[in-house]
Amino acid sequence: MECCCSSFMTVSAVLSAVVLFAAYRLGLIYQTFHKAESKSPRHGGETVAEVLLAHGVKYVFTLVGGHISPILVACEKLGIRIVDTRHEATAVFAADAVARLSGTVGVAAVTAGPGLTNTVTAVKNAQMAESPLLLIGGAAATLLQGRGALQDIDQMSLFKPLCKFCASVRTVREIVPVLRKALAAAQSGTPGPVFVEFPIDTLYPYHIVEKEVAPKTAPKGLMAKVINWYLQNHLRNIFAGAWEPREVSPLPVQIPLATQQQVQQCVELVSRAKKPVILLGSQATLPPTPVDKTRAALESLGIPCFLGGMARGMLGRESALHIRQNRREALKEADLVILAGTVCDFRLGYGQVLSRRSKVIAVNRDRSQLMKNSDMFWKPTVAVQGDAGSFLLRLSEGLKGYRCPQDWPESLKEGDKAKEKANTEKAAEKTERHLNPLRVLHCVEEIMSEDSIIVADGGDFVGSAAYILKPRGPLRWLDPGAFGTLGVGGGFALGAKLCRPESEVWIIYGDGSLGYSVAEFDTFTRHKTPVIALVGNDACWSQISREQVPMLGSNVACGLAFTDYHVVADGYGGKGYLIGREDGEKLDEILQSAQEQSRQGRATLLNVLIGKTNFREGSISV
Repeated sequence: MECCCSSFMTVSAVLSAVVLFAAYRLGLIYQTFHKAESKSPRHGGETVAEVLLAHGVKYVFTLVGGHISPILVACEKLGIRIVDTRHEATAVFAADAVARLSGTVGVAAVTAGPGLTNTVTAVKNAQMAESPLLLIGGAAATLLQGRGALQDIDQMSLFKPLCKFCASVRTVREIVPVLRKALAAAQSGTPGPVFVEFPIDTLYPYHIVEKEVAPKTAPKGLMAKVINWYLQNHLRNIFAGAWEPREVSPLPVQIPLATQQQVQQCVELVSRAKKPVILLGSQATLPPTPVDKTRAALESLGIPCFLGGMARGMLGRESALHIRQNRREALKEADLVILAGTVCDFRLGYGQVLSRRSKVIAVNRDRSQLMKNSDMFWKPTVAVQGDAGSFLLRLSEGLKGYRCPQDWPESLKEGDKAKEKANTEKAAEKTERHLNPLRVLHCVEEIMSEDSIIVADGGDFVGSAAYILKPRGPLRWLDPGAFGTLGVGGGFALGAKLCRPESEVWIIYGDGSLGYSVAEFDTFTRHKTPVIALVGNDACWSQISREQVPMLGSNVACGLAFTDYHVVADGYGGKGYLIGREDGEKLDEILQSAQEQSRQGRATLLNVLIGKTNFREGSISV
């Protein structure tokens, strides 16, 4: 008898647990205390907009789709500017640029399925460039996912490898906490992209969703009535407690910092160094340290610096500390190297360019990047997992009164001058046909305004530009970063011009890379963002051709045409210029005309026909 009672109690407990779990999963417990307001005209898009506004978001970049329309409409009503582009990748690139230049999270919103798959390259680029970015994606209704709905795919699996945080909102009440968590995650630790998926039934008002859920005819039979109850309960659960007050302000952002012991250890190493060098990467421009304070810290140390990524321009156009040439030779001679947000990947020969005699201080927010290839070619003397900007500030404070021996930066600067003199002489050479690209770039360097922002999108022509064009100050250079993505130009320039409307924004395009985003001249016209595009048109994928032809004896797939890209710009409402050898004497005049067009509110494209030089012979593209 006791055995029967015990078995009965066990079965009852299991059944009770199953019932409670089912009630929880169906939202019945939550609905007991929080009701759905079926008559409310409010919708989830309004809640999304409120959270974005509370986080200081000024722009949402998009290519419109029905899945996300409530978000776009609500954002516009709250004063968040909606900027629609001609390709979803451009929307993400623009959000990336806003994140880099503003120190906030850039936001892009795209529709479900192909809208999201079109962003994959741009999101991966943001991940590798460590840009804090929120991607909002539409999705099929919660009940229809996996059942063959329009544009329904497993979007979460697609973005989990690319994003720091991924979430699919299942009820309206989840919108606020999920978005707050996502926005904090994007900025914490090593910044990066985050993804939040919004099924369509979490964004539209109750009465619209109800029309889609409710059966067209009264249910008959037990099974039909059970299904109808399930659908009605699902609807009520989506909206239960939806409009209750919730805190929408930003959550704290967690940033790793160097310990005092690590800083002191580095102070001692620097104070003993005779030939120190700093390699500054994009991480040095991240909040919370203002770039002006980082610049002041570098100038107080007096240590020669090589600048990469977003750190280009950190020291201004003509700093005695900024060394632009002969980096490999300088690193072999240096007795101390500070890698401040710089990674020992392909850009530093995987660490092989560092001398084994040098002391190395490595600072990076990301542990894997901090120690990249340290098991093979180099070893850090001190490895600091922390923020590079704040580290440099604390280092300079600990070294008050210190100044790097003056003869060291002076000797490196002499090498700079010799190399730049050779580049100038190379620019004066006549090419077999068309204009010398180096001469074109030197002309642009001379006439470019002091508030200019330079966007780099290309291979060979942009590689040459990196040697000749000098960013005028901090946060005035945008390139894709380690992923080497082509096609960033239109989006980066759009985001830059919106963030800094008073600045000239120059896109340096190769003719190959222009093809990815030339349609955004339509966007520049519609959204009154008058950028200047300089296209080095040599009718070739020259970065590849330069290696492929001598190594493999064929130019297959490398040839393009001297296309009339200036006519395309005209068609999209911009102003196009064709510049050939016959225009060489009036090149400055044409460039200044383009600047004037930009000041008058018209996006311009300079289609410059260029010839071949051996300037970058030997550079590699893999």
